[in-house]
Amino acid sequence: MKICYLGAGTWAVALASILVSNGHSVTLWTRDEKTAEQLNGSRQHPKLPGYVLPESLNVVTNLQQACRGAQVIVESVTSSGVRSVLEQVQRFGPIQCPIILTSKGIEQGSGLLLPEVVSSVVGVNQSPLVGCLSGPSHAEEVIQNLPTSVVCSAYDVHVTQLIHKLFSTPSFRIYPNSDIAGVSFGGAMKNIIAIACGISDGLGCGDNTKAALMTRGLHEIKKLSVVKNCRPETLSGLSGMGDLCVTCLSQHSRNYRFGRLIAEGFSPEGARQKIAMAVEGIYSCVSAKELGDKYGIAVPITEAIYAITYQNLDPREAVRALLARAIKEEHL
Repeated sequence: MKICYLGAGTWAVALASILVSNGHSVTLWTRDEKTAEQLNGSRQHPKLPGYVLPESLNVVTNLQQACRGAQVIVESVTSSGVRSVLEQVQRFGPIQCPIILTSKGIEQGSGLLLPEVVSSVVGVNQSPLVGCLSGPSHAEEVIQNLPTSVVCSAYDVHVTQLIHKLFSTPSFRIYPNSDIAGVSFGGAMKNIIAIACGISDGLGCGDNTKAALMTRGLHEIKKLSVVKNCRPETLSGLSGMGDLCVTCLSQHSRNYRFGRLIAEGFSPEGARQKIAMAVEGIYSCVSAKELGDKYGIAVPITEAIYAITYQNLDPREAVRALLARAIKEEHL
């Protein structure tokens, strides 16, 4: 199939390479001319040292050129950029092909999950064109063909089946799931908890603390998920607990590294610049706090990360505040 791939980060390169290896024609789009020149020239991504892009993978900066004749659009831009990029695509004519989302986030202000954002762009509630791919996966390991299991979902079962067919390889296993809201929500929220775990490790709090953060973080995710009509059991699967584990425990995780840098004394902006890639938890913690405030649901870990990132709260003070919360009976 002819595929337009939006974005040229590490995850885009890893997934586009899978598509090429499965026999598809892929055009990768980036708005950054320097990135396009480097990828087309050296065939190497600066954040994936040693990995050589497939020769047939074409990289362009002209969005209309990338979209021309596409039978499928795959997206790996930042969650905050999904709406604006798809609106640009829509200006070339109505989008009539499947749109596969791989970014993870919740839109600020609206509280919309990314499949809802794209549905609103194309003007159809729960558009049958929209699907997503999510789950515990780092580009650095996918390009090495290390065994990886993820999950796909869509509003229409035929798009779910298409995603499965497009991306499946012997080492990249994809499990279909009909709960697109739950799949999307888990992928967005785990980034916030990963920042908290990075801060915890950076402060030397230990494995006990991190285990508590991950467990209570999953509880926080499940509590808030009800406002987006997610199935709670989805969040015990690959896009929930699975993605939470890989993001909170891995040095590959930008969100975890962001948290560690904060604990080491970097300002939020300084930490973001040092990572030099999107840190989605910074964006999604605003959206999640907005949802919690709107529906009266306590999300203490999310609120702490928001206060550290946007209100200059000292991370040590945030830890003390979390430990001072009243203890209630554990509900799962």
